[in-house]
Amino acid sequence: MLLFLLLSFLSIGCGKREINDLAMVTAVGFDLGENPENIRVTAQIVRPPDARGQTGAPSGGTGEPIYSITAEGKSIFSAIRNLARFSSRRIFWAHSFIIVVNEDVARRGMTDVLDFFTRNHETRMNTWLVVTPDQASEVVSTVTGLEVVPGEALDKLFRYNEIVAEAPRTNVMRFEESFLDASSHPVLARMHLRERGVSNKKPEQFGSLKQVELSGTAVFKHTKMIGWLDPEESRALLLFIENVESSVVVLPCPDQTSKTKKEVSVELKFQKFGVTPTYKNEEPGFDIRLTTYADLVESECDISLDAMKKELEIELEKKLQDNIHGVIDKAQKEYKVDFLKLGETFNNRYPAEWKKLQPRWEQVFTQATTNVQVKANINSPVLLKLPTEKRKEGDGGS
Repeated sequence: MLLFLLLSFLSIGCGKREINDLAMVTAVGFDLGENPENIRVTAQIVRPPDARGQTGAPSGGTGEPIYSITAEGKSIFSAIRNLARFSSRRIFWAHSFIIVVNEDVARRGMTDVLDFFTRNHETRMNTWLVVTPDQASEVVSTVTGLEVVPGEALDKLFRYNEIVAEAPRTNVMRFEESFLDASSHPVLARMHLRERGVSNKKPEQFGSLKQVELSGTAVFKHTKMIGWLDPEESRALLLFIENVESSVVVLPCPDQTSKTKKEVSVELKFQKFGVTPTYKNEEPGFDIRLTTYADLVESECDISLDAMKKELEIELEKKLQDNIHGVIDKAQKEYKVDFLKLGETFNNRYPAEWKKLQPRWEQVFTQATTNVQVKANINSPVLLKLPTEKRKEGDGGS
């Protein structure tokens, strides 16, 4: 036991010395180089405590909590190796939260990115993977207001993204699984910069500070990006590939008489989604069912929920059905790739038939029939039976 404790203390000491020799990457971005044949890599590295204060937060004269280094190379591996020219410590990848890939790089193909991060023993397979239309170097270098380390802030965008449900949560492992799966194609979240931030030190700069936004989807055919899905289409996509229960939908008030457009917001509290494959006359089809239970959370309408409940439910059903049809059309008619995992669903039910269809699934998929049915149920808390203004009028203005 004494020997075990002694070895433990010795190993801890060695670990401390090793950490002090490491440049810990928290985010990495890939862009095309000055020579378009090259790749430029930007690594966001945590500044060591002795350079910024022991509290972990920047303080007067101690510098920012992170710094970025950039290098180019003819391949991703050579670009990453060239980072060593600018770092006094060994680049260490085990703590990287996210990989940001510029759209131009993604359209050329993600094979090299995938190859490096799946072969490197330091990298983690649960690292988030995203595509940006902006410069990846700028995205990974953007300092956020709430987190000390921007890479950690980007990680938390994914962890809380299910609240708005407008982008897929894909990590390196899931991307590789989709790439290797003969029945489906990968998708990645869209991350971009928006000038909408506000500084608490300079309120007059409202709207001029850039913030990172996670919204939309990049669609791939194998490892090459072929297009985008907007947030509405992405929300419908997530029904097929992720377990999404909550989101918000804004609907127009029924029977509006006012010239001012009035709307009502409903929160989808629970969604039961299912896809049932069919096979008739040697042709595949899919019956798609969605049942949702929603709460009325905000209303500008001049009538109570009881009076407009049925109309709102019909309007919600139509909107959700249109969204599902929209993403199916994008898959079948525009991009002609199965990123909805319908092939996987068909294979699970008809494995023998799938063996015959799989070699030509990309062609068969575009002709597959789909039948979409949506059932919506809307409820409301008692206090929101009428909008606030109407309830006040009903009380005589008291």
